[in-house]
Amino acid sequence: MEWLDALILGIVQGLAEYLPISSSGHLEIFREILGIDLPSDKILQFDLILHAATVCSTIVVLWPMFSKLCSSFFCFKRDNDFYYVCKILLSCIPVGIVGIFFKDFVESFFGGGLTVVGICLLVTAMLLTFAHWSGKRDDGHGLVKADKGRDITWLDAFIIGCAQAVAVLPGLSRSGTTIATGILLGDKRDKVAAFSFLMVIIPILGEALLDVKEMVSSPVQQGENAVGAMALVIGFAASFIVGCCACKWMLNLVKKGKLVWFAGYCVIMGIICLLWR
Repeated sequence: MEWLDALILGIVQGLAEYLPISSSGHLEIFREILGIDLPSDKILQFDLILHAATVCSTIVVLWPMFSKLCSSFFCFKRDNDFYYVCKILLSCIPVGIVGIFFKDFVESFFGGGLTVVGICLLVTAMLLTFAHWSGKRDDGHGLVKADKGRDITWLDAFIIGCAQAVAVLPGLSRSGTTIATGILLGDKRDKVAAFSFLMVIIPILGEALLDVKEMVSSPVQQGENAVGAMALVIGFAASFIVGCCACKWMLNLVKKGKLVWFAGYCVIMGIICLLWR
């Protein structure tokens, strides 16, 4: 993979990870456009590095909240922050199960064309639309914004975690799916957005730490069908920098209830993917 390709994919990941348009789906789209042909395992390894970069962006942007949660959890303070981290851990169980028992099945959807991506983008559009209208109520004079919602419960955390597990499919936006699920459950928009961004930290960084040694050595093992160290560094840096900006932007959009803006975009891109030859 050329450094310019890695730069483009890093920028795409940084934007699409936080915006509800599916980072994995858009990485597939741009690989198709750029003519990048890699084995599915190498695709997942490179994507993992890019996802790790955006996870680091999340930690930087949400550092005051993140550091407070870590302090409470590791000091066993048994306060609201401690149980909030426990809810995050609970939400990670479904995606952990998928990663352990269904990894090969998930890999089969990557690098195989854009049909799955197109279908999943359309599903993402539907979820965003449903979430938007669920946040409205009829007061007798037309639709207005509903009440602000509740805090995330234990059951909500697990259901949102199941949504994250399903969103490993390319084209199904992880942030869009988890945030939309939380809104549909009646959770506060700002609370579910922060929860969505924090809940991905553990599975992504955990897998990244396990695979980083293999990814660095892969150019030697695979020759041209590999991702070089320079491409990894450039992709990571681009994804991290762009991700910091996109994370802040997305948090504001969720608070304002503007996610539905991206539903139309997902429909258009989904149709293009289905028609792509």
